[in-house]
Amino acid sequence: MVTVNDVQGKELVDLLGVKMKSIKEISPPEWSKFVRTGLHKQRPPVQEDWWFTRCGAILRTIYVHGPTGVERLRTKYGGRKDRGVRKEHFKKGSGNIIRKCLQQLETAELIEKDKKGRKITKKGMKLVDKTAMELIKNAGKSTK
Repeated sequence: MVTVNDVQGKELVDLLGVKMKSIKEISPPEWSKFVRTGLHKQRPPVQEDWWFTRCGAILRTIYVHGPTGVERLRTKYGGRKDRGVRKEHFKKGSGNIIRKCLQQLETAELIEKDKKGRKITKKGMKLVDKTAMELIKNAGKSTK
């Protein structure tokens, strides 16, 4: 059985982002075109479909490290704030973006609430494992 640990994280997240587009419950809010993803960023994301990629990344993170909550995910998606001449400081990522992604993933029944945060459901596990299997199969075809 192929799992998340058998494939590269970035490749899995990219393919999960593509699959997220076909799930009707997951859609970017209107404000997502203009928002920065955290205090440490100076501009909004360049990618058109960054929302789906972020939802896929959050789903993978919950699969690997779950159950987890918003604060831990904010720390994961944070970074160093450029303060000009002064020393840089770590700033957390946007909680609103993460919260909305989690709510949409819950509506799609890919994750569910737990006492310690959010955990992945069987449906979400199946989606991630199938996606990992596709990556392994495609990698086998490209090397032949």
